[in-house]
Amino acid sequence: MKALLNSPASCWLAPFILAGLSLSPAFAQTDSSSSLPDDPSSAFISQSTSPASGAAPQAQPPVSPATAQNNSLEGKQTKRILGIVPNFRSVSVGTKLPPESVKEKFKESSQDAFDYSDFVFVALLAGVDQAEGSYPEFHQGMVGYGRYYWHDLADQVDEDYQVEFIFPALLHQDSRYYTLGHGGFFRRAAYAFSRIAITRTDNGNESFNVSEIVGAGAAGGISDLYYPSRERTWTKTGQRWVLNMGLDGATFAFKEFWPDLNNKFFHQKN
Repeated sequence: MKALLNSPASCWLAPFILAGLSLSPAFAQTDSSSSLPDDPSSAFISQSTSPASGAAPQAQPPVSPATAQNNSLEGKQTKRILGIVPNFRSVSVGTKLPPESVKEKFKESSQDAFDYSDFVFVALLAGVDQAEGSYPEFHQGMVGYGRYYWHDLADQVDEDYQVEFIFPALLHQDSRYYTLGHGGFFRRAAYAFSRIAITRTDNGNESFNVSEIVGAGAAGGISDLYYPSRERTWTKTGQRWVLNMGLDGATFAFKEFWPDLNNKFFHQKN
């Protein structure tokens, strides 16, 4: 997923993702609560209608199998999105996981960086970049396409390891995405984007997300080592840094709403 997003040529994806979600009735719900009026007679009615001591409790209405299934699937993440895009680091609602070891963090970041789908997305992304002439120094033709391809692939692998392995391992932070799964659209979207700045530590507490912010900046800085000299200015590096964080936020938002999309349109088949 990140391979498709991490480029100036495709930064339009984030607003389209969120715009599409906001149009769906599945995300139009809002939090609501109700309470009985503070009426003294209500207590009398409650007492007079309550069953006598020792009386058999009233049977609760049965829950339909469809309702029970929908409740069990709410906020449930899948290992892949649409059966293709890796989603290994998303945690379903209410799931409690033990902290990851350094080995596990390395393994999962490697899965994200070198999944078979990533090579396909990078190939598409390199084609878009070349068509738009994002870096004129790379030129056109197959040789130019090869330059676009390996630069985009290096950007993806670098950021995945910085944000998901190196800094989380050093700082004992948990870079997995924990799904909120309840509340209105704007509340959940705000939660998803807030994960750029807030994350969990290995002991389960919330912490400032140094891994994301510093890791994304480090990835942008390292890219200066292999991009043309014209692309190595402080402004260009800062743009890549901000773009990396913004696109990660959009990815979090997509992961937050993926269970709803999957349940509504695909019936949790994958």
